[in-house]
Amino acid sequence: MGAHLIYGANGFTGELTAREAHRRGQKPILAGRREEPVRALAEELGLEWRIASLGTPEEVDTLLDGVDVVLHCAGPFSATSKPMVDACLRTQTHYLDITGEMGVFREVFSRNDEAKAAGVVLIPGAGFDVVPTDCMAAMLHEKLPSATHLELAFAGLGSISRGTLKTSVEGMAHGGWVRRNHKLSPIRTGSLTRTIPFSRKPLHGMAIPWGDVYTAYKTTKIPNITVYTAVPPSTAAWARRTSGLQKWAAIPWIQRMLKNWIDRRPPGPDAELRQTGYSDIWGRVEDSDGNWVEGEFTTPEGYTLTALAALLIAERIHLAEAGTWTPAGALGSHLIQEVQGVTQATFRTS
Repeated sequence: MGAHLIYGANGFTGELTAREAHRRGQKPILAGRREEPVRALAEELGLEWRIASLGTPEEVDTLLDGVDVVLHCAGPFSATSKPMVDACLRTQTHYLDITGEMGVFREVFSRNDEAKAAGVVLIPGAGFDVVPTDCMAAMLHEKLPSATHLELAFAGLGSISRGTLKTSVEGMAHGGWVRRNHKLSPIRTGSLTRTIPFSRKPLHGMAIPWGDVYTAYKTTKIPNITVYTAVPPSTAAWARRTSGLQKWAAIPWIQRMLKNWIDRRPPGPDAELRQTGYSDIWGRVEDSDGNWVEGEFTTPEGYTLTALAALLIAERIHLAEAGTWTPAGALGSHLIQEVQGVTQATFRTS
């Protein structure tokens, strides 16, 4: 097997992933757009490093010389995914990223035929979004293949990195999304809520445009999908009241103002929170006869989970068939149960 390359190693999640790989005794190549932080991290860890801005095909092809798998951690993926995927198809390099952007999922899945022809595996969403929820969706579907409705939920994300916040800012103008009768459908932010019956403690949940609205459909073909995150009722009410202002979030100067504010925040959750934090994952499927199955498990804190899951998928990616896949579609529904620190899934049935 050839070398693994972590692109965006100087970012918050990329650095966490690089350090975890080093802790495991792995020797990934570290890469990114800015030489100083990439070189400093690589020299600290004793790893090879490369610099490329993704500006030209020739530059990216050179970046991937001798590389077997790219773990792409440099967002916003709406701007960076396509040039990297293009290069992976040209150089026959396997690709995975940690995106949660629905537009990126759509774009990468549109390259399925090209990936098959090139003998390349493409797996977007190899982090917290969407590995745990994708695996939950697949496990539930296996237990109830007749399911027509799927609900997924998570709680306990904790603080958010600058990169994730900037991606969220870019998506603010698009509002919420669910899947109904096989099609993506927009909803007013904060308009769809429910109580999520986590075993630790039931929590109020608000529907959000999480990546599984797209990817869980690819994994299961269940025609109706909603994803919730746990929020206080007051947060859902505020989101509903202010949803009419979302169109303003698309204005370039407002985008710049919000991103400048984000740059003044801490880069992400500190080490203590990453070590002690957790996320609860819940899901439910139901069929037209009223049969249902619910499942639940707990993962490490979201950014820690992303590093662990992405490295596991990078190690296993050569086992998948060529083409574009969700994590569970490529490597099986129980992939998440092989990630360090994830609890055994439990299920309840009708």
